[in-house]
Amino acid sequence: MASRPLRLDEPRMPDIHLDDLQPGQVHHLGRRRLERDEIIAFARAWDPQPFHLDEAAAAESIYGGLIASGWHTVCVFMRLFADGMLSRAAAMGSPGLDELRWLKPVRPGDTLEARLEILEVRPSRSKPDRGIVRARSVVVNQADEEVLSFVATLLFKRRPEAVWSGSADDGR
Repeated sequence: MASRPLRLDEPRMPDIHLDDLQPGQVHHLGRRRLERDEIIAFARAWDPQPFHLDEAAAAESIYGGLIASGWHTVCVFMRLFADGMLSRAAAMGSPGLDELRWLKPVRPGDTLEARLEILEVRPSRSKPDRGIVRARSVVVNQADEEVLSFVATLLFKRRPEAVWSGSADDGR
């Protein structure tokens, strides 16, 4: 029987589990260029402030020109994270994030890159099939300047063999 190509909308086995993540790992999640029209469209829908919407008003603002909404930058991170890691991970969601910082304005034409640095990996004591990851999430521009950072708490499934072997609680 001939094999058929995998369709993108078909579920597949995840490649990344809690057991594959270690403090110090940095995952490069991808890049995305933001254009003027996209910045204005996002602002019109979600963050209608003059320095996101109107070039003349933005030129008179403290930013000296049009800038993307910080929430737009967070959404760019999320899309790059989804495409660059979550699409192949045994992720179970997130209870939240801390220390959200918008560090530099994002301007039309900027190319943004998302990165995820693993800070802590902790198997659950009460639910041996999963664990918690704390990760520093960063977006940098084309000059490698951080424009966004936050610390995310993420839930990941463990590999079945790790649960079955009884190594679910390593004392952390």
